[in-house]
Parts: sequence; structure tokens; C-alpha cells
Amino acid sequence: MSEKKMIEIVQEAVNDQGIQDQVTAVGEFLPRGTIGAGEIGGMVGSSAGDLAGNFAGSVAGAAGFLVGMHRQQDESGLPRRMLVGVSPQAVYGFAEHNRHDEPGRLVFRIPRDELTIKVHERVSVRVLELIDDDSGAKVELEGSRIPTGPHATEVFKALGH
Repeated sequence: MSEKKMIEIVQEAVNDQGIQDQVTAVGEFLPRGTIGAGEIGGMVGSSAGDLAGNFAGSVAGAAGFLVGMHRQQDESGLPRRMLVGVSPQAVYGFAEHNRHDEPGRLVFRIPRDELTIKVHERVSVRVLELIDDDSGAKVELEGSRIPTGPHATEVFKALGH
């Protein structure tokens, strides 16, 4: 889905919440640790499957990757995929069902003037920590570092990173 279309569907979801705001950037994010957990699961599955042969190792590796990812996502308490929208006033997180439909429920809304943002670089992802200044509560997400991927780069730019 294009960046423009992602902004349109998140803007519509913000409007549906009765919020008067203008979304300027949107990206797709996963709960923090999802890719790393998948990689570990893939290594374990591949190693076990290699005992039965190359094809079995490949299948077991892929299965292990998926199991690792899903387990980490379930433990995070966040939806498996999220669309994160940025406006001058707030950062929004919506559950994502797929890249083609309007997002699901609003998971978080954090005013930008009450927000500390931390970014950590990893090999294949960038970690985004959104910290509510009043409560200290954190939302920890990861977005692809691949610039042609699901547009996480635009969110980092909009947040000054």
C-alpha cells in the first residue's frame, strides 16, 4: 500500500474516533523483539529439521521463525501488526488487520508534548520507544530498516529520527 493510502486510512480511523487532528506520516510496526524472536525460532527449527535433511530443515526453520514471532507478539500484549500514525499533536497506534483495509481499534494515543521518544538501531529493524512523560508507561515497537518496506521510515522521520 502506498504511503498516501496508509495516511488516508489512518486519518479516517482518527476521524472515526471523533479526534480533530491531521495525520502526516504512517508506518507499519511490530511489537519490539518480534523479528529477533523469529530469528531464534528459525535457527532452532532449522537445526532440528536438518537432522531429517535439507528440505525438512528449511520447512522447520520457517515454522520455527513463525512460532517465535507469534510467541513474542502474544507476550507483548500488543496487536501483531500496528499502523502508527504521527501528527503534530499526537502519536496514534491502531491494530492492523491487513495493509488494505481501515485499521482496527485504537491501541494508544500519546500527546507529543507529553512524549519522550527513543530510537535504537538494530541489524534489520529500528526500535521505537514511546514513553509517556507523566506515567512512564512505554510502548515498544520495531519497524523495518528497509526503506522500500512498509514505510516505518516515514514515522521515524516525522518524529525527528
